[in-house]
Amino acid sequence: MVVRGPGAWFDSLDGIRKLGRRPLVLGRSAATAPLRQRCIADLADHGVRATQAELVFDCCVEDLDRLVANQPTVEPCDAVVAIGGGKVMDAGKWLAHRLDLPCVTVPTSAATCAGWTALANLYSPQGAFQKDVVLPRCPELLVFDHDLVRAAPPRTLASGMADAMAKWYEASVSSGSSGDGLVQQALQVARMLRDQLLLDGEAAMADPHGAAWVRVAEGCALTAGLVGGLGGARCRTVAAHAIHNGLTQLPSSAGHLHGEKVGFGVLAQLRLEEMLAGHPLAGQARRQLLKFFRALHLPVDLAELGLTQASLQDLLQVCDHACQAGSDLHLLPFPVQPTELMAALVSTTAEVLCA
Repeated sequence: MVVRGPGAWFDSLDGIRKLGRRPLVLGRSAATAPLRQRCIADLADHGVRATQAELVFDCCVEDLDRLVANQPTVEPCDAVVAIGGGKVMDAGKWLAHRLDLPCVTVPTSAATCAGWTALANLYSPQGAFQKDVVLPRCPELLVFDHDLVRAAPPRTLASGMADAMAKWYEASVSSGSSGDGLVQQALQVARMLRDQLLLDGEAAMADPHGAAWVRVAEGCALTAGLVGGLGGARCRTVAAHAIHNGLTQLPSSAGHLHGEKVGFGVLAQLRLEEMLAGHPLAGQARRQLLKFFRALHLPVDLAELGLTQASLQDLLQVCDHACQAGSDLHLLPFPVQPTELMAALVSTTAEVLCA
């Protein structure tokens, strides 16, 4: 179930109470700690006695093992309410799965569609991507409160647009010539989402109280999750997210958001399609996205991702990780070697600098 709109948090309190009277409220960021305290107070006013737990790292096995082992904290709980960004919601979904409890996600930004999906990305304590885990179900309740999300830094919305934009560029490749009706419908959703973002993205950034902001924020946090939900694994991630996963292996990229890395990954994926498959429209799409990403102040080259000082060995580590066996990068309809990916990353950067 999805509850959305201004005041959605208050509209959802009855639904949360039906799922659990003693939920575990999960969060991490110090910036959102006062918000979580207010939410816990709101729950108490509604007859729901919540316990609070804080993450130390991103969605991390070691961190969640610590919570599961803390029996006095988790044993009395009958639901998990994850309030925060994408990694907090992934942690909440995975924790709820491990404890066999219902899950409620409350996004505090529109930076990802993690609040919707039956998927959790796992990271090391240092923030390096390790693997994704497919979960048996989506959260029982997603609360997308415009008032909460609107308070997030504008950068998170721009990052969400880059991540959501990837849905089309990756799904259109990974779906191949599938005749599955749901896959084809998911592709159409991804295409419409791309067009919506191109039409409304700059207006949404300029006016967080306008109608364009609502369409874009809901598109990033809700519609984007629908693509993978309908199309399944055939409509999720390809090279753009694999490049993100590789970039997380470098501590110097840690200051950049998930969608910012994915956005650069989309540009590099299109460069790969142009270089290795000769796709004539890939270059045109890349130039269109480059202009759009610049207007949103997204990073579009390695330097803007904080990798000015990255060595050749650092970049090879990124490429080796992105090209490892089992990587979604291999869903591209042509083979890619680490050296070829390196050439795409470097040439994408060089093209930006020369533009």
